[in-house]
Amino acid sequence: MEKEDPIEKLERKQAEQQSNGGLKAVMIAMIVVALGLGAALFYVLSSKNKLVGELNEEKADLTEQIVALQSDYENLSSEYDSINAQLDSSREELAQLVERVKKTEATDRAKIRQYEKELGTLRSIMRGYITQIDSLNTLNHRLTEEAASARQEATETQRRNEELSRQVEDLTGKITASSVIKAHNFVMYAFNNNDKVTDKANRVVRFLVNLTLAQNDLAQRGPVRVYVRVTDPEGKLLSDGRGTTFTYGGQTMEASASREVDYQGEEIDLGIYINNVGAFQKGIYTVDAYTTQALLGHGELLLR
Repeated sequence: MEKEDPIEKLERKQAEQQSNGGLKAVMIAMIVVALGLGAALFYVLSSKNKLVGELNEEKADLTEQIVALQSDYENLSSEYDSINAQLDSSREELAQLVERVKKTEATDRAKIRQYEKELGTLRSIMRGYITQIDSLNTLNHRLTEEAASARQEATETQRRNEELSRQVEDLTGKITASSVIKAHNFVMYAFNNNDKVTDKANRVVRFLVNLTLAQNDLAQRGPVRVYVRVTDPEGKLLSDGRGTTFTYGGQTMEASASREVDYQGEEIDLGIYINNVGAFQKGIYTVDAYTTQALLGHGELLLR
């Protein structure tokens, strides 16, 4: 066997060392890259999990708010059937909203935002119910007090005959004011083609204004015509096309619709439909009811 030249042997070892050093450098570089990719993947996964957690918390908070509003609706009640019917409808909407939120993934941001808007609308509607109930209760309380006061005055007049002349003169103005017909239970509904109450603007075909003419022993008996003026969210007066007008406070006014009833001094319920309006838009509609002697009431209705 031929003996290897010492110089060639040294050169071969140096070449092998250089080759091994290059491989080690490549391996180190690959390890560094792998570690960097692993760190980046860990960061992305952590960020995603954090975002999903925040969205789930958002959904849970929305659910809690809806449930809390449900409780508020359950605790709200009135003595008026018409308002109770509206409350039942809103309670059903809340129940359906809860179910829809439960079935929706927290990552579906568009639907979660939509549900938040619906919750805000139902809150606004509830505030309207509270205002209506308070107004009606205040009106009933005032009418009761006025009736009690009138009876007390009549009794006092009979008992104090010696002051009859002075009291007749003093009560002339009061009797005139008391003879004006008043109203309560004032509320407006929107109906669809199936004659069902709705608050969806694109389904409304007519309005109905309900009210009760209060008992008044001093009022004149006979035909009484009630006029309603309904304005849309832009302040335009709705009309049924009949061109009905009336005089109030010395001014001639146009009415959306009217109805005549036979008033005999007793409490009487009546409803007035506003038909042939055409398209309805979203927003708050206002209504005022009159006789030629008095403004009977004011109300609002929100269409979505």
